[in-house]
Amino acid sequence: MKPGRNIVWLKRDLRLQDHLPLDRAEKASDDYLIIYIFEPSALNHPDSALRHQQFVYHSIKALNDKLKSYGREVTIFHAEAIEVFKYLDKQFTIKNVFSYQESGIRTTWNRDKTLAKFFKEQNINWQEFQRDGVVRGIRNRENWDAQWFQQTKAPVIKNKITNSNNPALAHPFELEDNLHTDLSQYPAKFLQPGEDFAFKYLESFCAERGKNYNRHISKPELSRKSCSRLSPYLAWGNLSIRQAYQYVRSHPNYQHNRGSFNGMLTRLKWHCHFIQKFEMECDYETRCVNSGYESLEYSNNEQLIEAWMEGKTGLPLVDACMRCLKATGWINFRMRAMLVSVFSHHFDCDWRKGVYHLAKLFLDYEPGIHYTQFQMQAGVTGINTVRIYNPVKQSKDHDPEGSFIKLWVPELVELPAPLIHEPWNLSPIDKELYDLKPPYTNPVIDVAETGKRARAKIWGHRKNSKVKEENKRIVATHTRQRSARRASKTN
Repeated sequence: MKPGRNIVWLKRDLRLQDHLPLDRAEKASDDYLIIYIFEPSALNHPDSALRHQQFVYHSIKALNDKLKSYGREVTIFHAEAIEVFKYLDKQFTIKNVFSYQESGIRTTWNRDKTLAKFFKEQNINWQEFQRDGVVRGIRNRENWDAQWFQQTKAPVIKNKITNSNNPALAHPFELEDNLHTDLSQYPAKFLQPGEDFAFKYLESFCAERGKNYNRHISKPELSRKSCSRLSPYLAWGNLSIRQAYQYVRSHPNYQHNRGSFNGMLTRLKWHCHFIQKFEMECDYETRCVNSGYESLEYSNNEQLIEAWMEGKTGLPLVDACMRCLKATGWINFRMRAMLVSVFSHHFDCDWRKGVYHLAKLFLDYEPGIHYTQFQMQAGVTGINTVRIYNPVKQSKDHDPEGSFIKLWVPELVELPAPLIHEPWNLSPIDKELYDLKPPYTNPVIDVAETGKRARAKIWGHRKNSKVKEENKRIVATHTRQRSARRASKTN
């Protein structure tokens, strides 16, 4: 007879605490396996990057360092999920599969439907649990705020791991040698993965860094210290929203830094708000939130797209942000919004031409946030205020001394602060004196002119009849009602 086993399937929940699937597995009668699957279809999808996979791999290594004292480990598979579960079904009598719900792209949603059918045929009970404050199956946002606070303020699960005497599982789906090598090499400039590092950043934010959160949140250099930097840990589940919320809210420094800490807590709620949108309509990966914008036409100049991707536009702050993002995997929200605005509005490019590029660069890539936010900044939701960022103004406002620019664009390191924001305006003599070279002698666009054209285009399209019709549906589906907002205030 096959031995009985339950399965804990990890996805974006790479932690051992505040983990409901692990808790339920511990309380079940049969022993359990913990698994993670590197699916080739996911690895090859255009949103996936080695840096994401490396973060996951090293998060799992950190888990296994803790689990080995209990005779357990996270078993890694490299195969499609259906192949893995068919194999496990042959090895064991599986009663339960425990996992969190995944608000993923259409590909993972279709995979889950295939698995649900297989589990039903094999009489396997698949228990999917609510992830953070994202609710599956709702049709609108009535009472969503109240539910979010209820979930976030519920007691944190204190997981206990029991010993297992079962041997590690040998299987035919090991990582290929070249993939294993690539995953093992984690770049030093990225935030270090794992549950312990997540709490170190949470602790340091509350102890000291977070006091200037609101003051520095828009500054490309200062935000690297004063922002929480928790986004990769939340995206990959090294930390739950509930853990972060309760730690900040109960910290002794909350009373001293109430404004800054509340600003951070508000963004934890926004985190779930945007994922909730994607949970309800995951096709936002490939289509406009407001289908009325599908008729917009773009120039999609390939040279501009390449210059943007390479950080060689001749716009100093734009290039600095893109190069920083490539090297470290993180920039602050305002600079992300500026990158998208320049791409979509000033460069007049369809958002789909750039959305995967940034997905691959963001170490904290979360589909539910990425696609909805990208579209919001691209101005194709219909219900959000269109913000067309002037990259020169952003540079002067948020990097006035040019310190961030000089750090990432060494070509401009000799320029004094007043000149670094618009180097193309230097006199011919000064350009020669500072050894200024293209594209900084002549940027790829005229910001004033392209901004003017973009405003006329995007604001004009808001009058489109289909855009107006779609707005009504979007508001009814995704906008919180007054009663829900009142409920949030009472919490």
